[in-house]
Amino acid sequence: MSETFDYCDHGRKVIEIEIEALQKLTRYINGSFSEACRLIATCTGKVIVMGMGKSGHIGNKIAATLASTGTPAFFVHPGEASHGDLGMINKGDVVLAISNSGEASEILTLLPVIKRLGIPLISMTGKPESSMAQMAQIHLQITVDQEACPLNLAPTSSTTATLAMGDALAIALMESRGFTADDFALSHPGGALGRKLLLRIADIMHTGERLPRVGEQDTIKDALLEVSRKGLGMTAVVDARQNLLGVFTDGDLRRLLDNRVDIHTTAIGEVMTRQPATIAPNLLAAEGLKLMEERKISGLLVTENNQLVGALNMHDLLKAGVM
Repeated sequence: MSETFDYCDHGRKVIEIEIEALQKLTRYINGSFSEACRLIATCTGKVIVMGMGKSGHIGNKIAATLASTGTPAFFVHPGEASHGDLGMINKGDVVLAISNSGEASEILTLLPVIKRLGIPLISMTGKPESSMAQMAQIHLQITVDQEACPLNLAPTSSTTATLAMGDALAIALMESRGFTADDFALSHPGGALGRKLLLRIADIMHTGERLPRVGEQDTIKDALLEVSRKGLGMTAVVDARQNLLGVFTDGDLRRLLDNRVDIHTTAIGEVMTRQPATIAPNLLAAEGLKLMEERKISGLLVTENNQLVGALNMHDLLKAGVM
C-alpha cells in the first residue's frame, strides 16, 4: 500500500455516493409505501422480517426498530425457516422479505408456503422485475445507481438504502399511531435511555431523615450544621406544617460571609432565598436536570401543594445515570 494513499478522500467518496443514493430513494416513497404502511398498521399479528446475507443483517435491525417503535416484529432467518422456524409465522402476520436482487433462493423457496397460508407479503428489492417483487402483494423499491464499493460488488449503497426505507416504514407507522415518549420508554427500560425516559424525581429524591430542613427561627449556624449533615449543599426552610418558605445554599453562605453576618444569632429566615426553584415528585428526572441547567443551580427541592417532600442535587442525577 502506498504511503501517499488518501484514506480520507476515499472515505468521503463513499459517503457522497451513499448520500446521493438516499436522496434518490425519496422517489420510491409513493403509493406502494402508503399501502405497505396501511397493511402493517391493520395487521393483527406481527411483522416477520426476512433476508439473507447483508440483507439479513439489515432486516434484523429493521425488525428491532419496528418493535421498539410500537410495531410488533421479529426477524426470521430464511435458512432456518425451511427447517422449522416457519412455524413462527401465523395468520394475521405480515412478511417483509428483503433482497437487493429479489432472487434470494432461500426466500423464494418459502414464498409458496407463505402464500398458501394466506399471509400478506411485502417485498423490498432493488429490481421491480425480480421474482420476489412479482410475487409480493406490495413491492417497495430500493434501487441504487451504484454501490459505494469501487468494484460495484460489496453491498454498501444498497444496504444503506434498505435500512433507510425500513426506518421510513417504522417511523411513519410510529407517528400514525401517536406513539409517545412514554410508550417508547416502556420498550426501553434498560440502560441510559430507559433511565432518562422512565426515572422520576420521586425515585431518586432524598426523603425522611435524609431530607435537609430547618425552621425559619433556627440560626444560620443551625442551618449550616444541617447542610453539612445531609450533604446536599443546601437546606430547605419550612414552617411547622412543612410548608416551604425558602432555601439556604452554599452560595448563600458565601454571600453572607462577605456581609459579615453573625451566624450564631441571625435567624435563617432573615437570609434565606425565598421562592426557590421546586419540582413535583411525579415529573421525570430528566425534567429536573433541565430545570437545574436552565436556572444554573445544583440542587432542587421537591414539593406537593407547597409542602416539602424531598430534595435532590446534580450528584443524585449523575449517580442515577440521567446525565
